Amino acid sequence: MTSSLGMPSAPRQPGATRPDAVRLDAVRVSYPPRRRGGRALLAVEDVSLSAAPGELVALVGPSGCGKTTLLEVVCGLREPDGGTLEGAPAVLMAQRDLLLPWLDALDNAALPARLRHAPRVRARAQAHPLFAAFGLGGFERSRPYELSGGMRQRVAFLRTLLSGKPVLCLDEPFGALDALTRAEMRDWLASALAREPRTTLLVTHDVEEAAILADRIVVLSARPARVRATIEVPLPRPRSATDPATLAIRERALEALRA
Repeated sequence: MTSSLGMPSAPRQPGATRPDAVRLDAVRVSYPPRRRGGRALLAVEDVSLSAAPGELVALVGPSGCGKTTLLEVVCGLREPDGGTLEGAPAVLMAQRDLLLPWLDALDNAALPARLRHAPRVRARAQAHPLFAAFGLGGFERSRPYELSGGMRQRVAFLRTLLSGKPVLCLDEPFGALDALTRAEMRDWLASALAREPRTTLLVTHDVEEAAILADRIVVLSARPARVRATIEVPLPRPRSATDPATLAIRERALEALRA
């Protein structure tokens, strides 16, 4: 397995993937046996996919099929057993917001800068302008328990953006929200990425969400994850869930999942 994440890239041939994109070729991941003499668990088998610069690629598939494992590979958190990975540094936003309860919203968003040893005043100053832009103005000093679920996810997303990584890996970021808040956050994410473009891999169980947000949908099989289908989404944004073209993409993804 070779990886260029976080490392200087070798010169690329014309048409090759740019350094800030992501490409996985024939990636394989297994987990060691839970007990002595047991069998290893094959989680991902021969997965190839890519995300162009600024593109949002949605990964959909059955629960437990290995979607999160793929994000961990892209972020350098898990070493694959085989295959190749190329791409710029990536950051993972987990399903839970993981905000620190003893910090206010602004300090939570500024945490990446603090981890890079920036002074607190400077870190907060870097994060502060984004609060108004992302609909959080006036809540900078609020503790996580004082924020709604959607607001907590916005702070978590800002913290992810402020990591400075060009690739975002979002693992079911709205899965714990109610349907109405989830729909609102879906629209908010589209506008946020339009404002702050990043190459994005989005894991979601919601095929409608994938059809509304993604430039491409990668449908994965049950574990071990294999690519069952890749669906291009050549539709402009913003997209409506009830638009016939969006519904057609949704149906194609559902058909691939059922295959």
